[in-house]
Amino acid sequence: MGTALAAQAAPADAEATDPLWMVGIKAFLVIFGLLTAFAYMTLIERRLLARIQIRQGPNRVGPDGLLQPLADAIKSIFKEDLVVTKADKVIFVMAPMISVTFAVLTFGLIPFGPKDAFFGYDPWVINLDVGILYVFAVSEMAIYGIFLAGWASNSKYSLLGSLRSSASLISYELALGVSLVAPVVLVGSLNLQHIVNWQYENGWLILYMLPAFAIFLLTSMAEAARTPFDLPEAEQELVGGYNTEYSSIKWALFQMAEYIHLITAAALIPTIFLGGWRMPGFMEQIPILGPLFALPYVWMFAKIALFLFFFIWVRGTLFRLRYDQLMVFSWGRLFPFALAWFMVAAFVVAFKLPTAVLGWLSLLSMIAFSIYVILNARPKPSVVPRMGAGD
Repeated sequence: MGTALAAQAAPADAEATDPLWMVGIKAFLVIFGLLTAFAYMTLIERRLLARIQIRQGPNRVGPDGLLQPLADAIKSIFKEDLVVTKADKVIFVMAPMISVTFAVLTFGLIPFGPKDAFFGYDPWVINLDVGILYVFAVSEMAIYGIFLAGWASNSKYSLLGSLRSSASLISYELALGVSLVAPVVLVGSLNLQHIVNWQYENGWLILYMLPAFAIFLLTSMAEAARTPFDLPEAEQELVGGYNTEYSSIKWALFQMAEYIHLITAAALIPTIFLGGWRMPGFMEQIPILGPLFALPYVWMFAKIALFLFFFIWVRGTLFRLRYDQLMVFSWGRLFPFALAWFMVAAFVVAFKLPTAVLGWLSLLSMIAFSIYVILNARPKPSVVPRMGAGD
C-alpha cells in the first residue's frame, strides 16, 4: 500500500506520453460524459428542488422520470426555431456554439487519477504546466458567446442583457483569478497535477487557503450564472437577458454551457483545494478502509457530486441579488478580500515562514468574517414617517 501511494505521489510528467488516437478517445469520452451529465443534471436538479419545496418533480416520462432528459432533448430539437428578421444570422447561430465549445474545452485538464490509471494510459486529456492560466483563458472566451448573442439579436433588450451579464462575469472573474494566485504562490506551480501531488505531501490546500476556497466557491457560482447570481434568468424581469430572442436547440445550447461550467467548477474546486482524486489522508491509514476506498475515480466523482448538490441546495434556499448588489459584492467585498489574502500568502512565502502560519491565519480570518456577518445581520430599525393632520 505504501509503495502504491508513493508511486501516486510522484510528480506528474508534463510531457504528453499517450498516442494521438488515445487522446482522441479520451476527448470523445469527456465530451460524451459532459453532455450526458448535463442532461441528467437537469433531472437531478429538478428532483432535488422539488424535494426542497415539498413536491414531486418530474416523474412521468419513463420509470421514475428517468427519461425526462430525453423528452426535453427531443422537444428542444423539434421545436420551432425562430430567427429575428433583422438579426445577424451568422453570429446569431454561432454565439451559442461559442459558449458551448469553450465550456467543454476546460474539462480536459482535470486529472481523475494517477498516471497510467486509465487502462495503462493517463486519466486526463491534456497536461499543461500553465494549466490554471489555460482555464482562465478558455473561461474568459466564453463571454464572447454571451455578448455576441445579445448584439446579433438586434434587440435593445438582448443587448442590454448581454452587457449586464458580461460585466458581471468579468467582475467575478477578477476575484476568481486573484483567489487562485495565493494557492499558486504557495505550491509554486500552475500545473493541476502538481497541485494535487503537493496536497498529498503537505495536506489539503483548504487548510491553508480557507479564504481563497470561499472566494473561489462564490465566484464559481457567479461564473456559471447560478443563484444568487443568475440575473440573466431572473423571473421578475420582463425579458430573459442575452438569450431573449433564442428558441429551440440554440436556447438549449446556452443552458448546456451554463451546466457544463457548473460541472467544471465542481471538478476544479476539489482538484485545487480538496486533494483532487485522492482520499482524505487519515483514511489511508485505516487497515480496512484504506485499500477498499483507494480508488481515484470514486473519490473524484464523490467530491464533484458533493459540490453539485451544494450548488443545487443554494439555488433552492437563497434569494436572487439585485444587479447593484451583485456588483458591489464583487468589487467591494470579494476582490479586496482576495487581494488582501494574496498579499498575506505572498508575505509568508517570501519570508519562508511555516505553512502552518497560513492555516492559523485562515482560521482567524474566517472567524473575523463570521463575527462581522453576525454583527451586521441585525435588522435595521425602520423609520415610519409620522402622519400629519392634513395627510
